[in-house]
Amino acid sequence: MVRGPVAWIVAVVLFGEAFGIAALTWFLGDVVDRQDMSLAGLDPHPTAVASKAGGVVFGLCLALCGLAALLVALRDRPPAGLGRVLLTGAAVVHGLLGALAWGLVGRSAFLLMVLVLALIVWLLVACDRPAGPEGPAGAAPGGAGSPVSSPQAPTAG
Repeated sequence: MVRGPVAWIVAVVLFGEAFGIAALTWFLGDVVDRQDMSLAGLDPHPTAVASKAGGVVFGLCLALCGLAALLVALRDRPPAGLGRVLLTGAAVVHGLLGALAWGLVGRSAFLLMVLVLALIVWLLVACDRPAGPEGPAGAAPGGAGSPVSSPQAPTAG
């Protein structure tokens, strides 16, 4: 019951981050392009183009991760295959960005990155299946290795 709402929240957060990262790097690319200074003789135009391209690629990657979370929310099944890989990668990136944010930006940015990381990890490990009569591992009661086993019929020898 928990996976659906968490998946919706993760999808919205990742789509928002995708838009925010793409817009921020586009703006920074425009700022670099409009300056009249160069760094060690480099033309600012290639730097601006690289910033814009990197921001668009990173934004598309986050949007793809948001799409994976959206599919989890719509299907109400745990992420599998490529979606699981994408969400795991997004969790790793948010962990690294959180570590960098602590030193470079401050505690509030760190806490935001850790919150998003926690939501993604929660989505990845959420298990909504209730334990049935088979038990949590799916083993039948009285199965092999169980202390409660059914009596066996005597064998004729």
